[in-house]
Amino acid sequence: MPVLQGEQGPVWRHRTTKAQWLGWLGWLLAAMVFVACWQIMTVDTKWFFVEDAPKQAADLFSRAWPPKWSYVNTLWGALWDTINIATLGTLIGVIMAVPVAFLAARNTTPSHLVLRPFALFVIVASRSINSLIWALLLVAILGPGILAGIIAIALRSIGFVGKLLYEAIEEIDESQVEAVQATGASRAQVIDYGIVPQILPAFAGISVFRWDINIRESTILGLVGAGGIGLQLQSSLNVLAWSQVTVIFVLILATVIFSEWVSSTVRKNII
Repeated sequence: MPVLQGEQGPVWRHRTTKAQWLGWLGWLLAAMVFVACWQIMTVDTKWFFVEDAPKQAADLFSRAWPPKWSYVNTLWGALWDTINIATLGTLIGVIMAVPVAFLAARNTTPSHLVLRPFALFVIVASRSINSLIWALLLVAILGPGILAGIIAIALRSIGFVGKLLYEAIEEIDESQVEAVQATGASRAQVIDYGIVPQILPAFAGISVFRWDINIRESTILGLVGAGGIGLQLQSSLNVLAWSQVTVIFVLILATVIFSEWVSSTVRKNII
């Protein structure tokens, strides 16, 4: 904090005059960038439709309310499919992510030149492609249905679980591993008794957290034909049955809240 000499003695300031001018210059540049980006984004905007948006939104909400609660009886099967997609996809993804994580971790990979880069590539590739895109590709290959949704969730989960898990492996206490190695244990025994007990809480927390995320993602996979409640949502949107759409939104919200409660409860008891 600079001290400037004034007529009445030292004057404390948070920044020097030069730093203040640089700060204002930074804000000016940020404002100019914002204005330029705004002009680029809105160059094709039809402002007539923007002005009419409140009226259209009010009309849509008037048709969506009250919800058609009798429609909920036809959604239980689709909701169960959604939960199965998330659960089975998470399970498959976790099983596939475990060996990838051990190959990616510096302290457990058997090859730093070949296997570790390959494992890191798998993690990055999985995390780079959204589950909706995976589902779109798999529906084109396997056909519509929940199988495409399950595999899409699994492929997306590998990168998430693998990254967090291999970071947890690299952060273990190496003294415990050295103690197990000192007994003459094999490599598999070292992993089983020296590494796995240390990462088990993190592994459980990561898996449950990913399942919670997959519940959210699986609700929209039906929009591309991958099954679940998203398929019912797409059907209702196609016929402009807004009162049915409201029921689906409420059911999705309730499911997500329930999965969030399950996730937080399990992680609180494990970690």
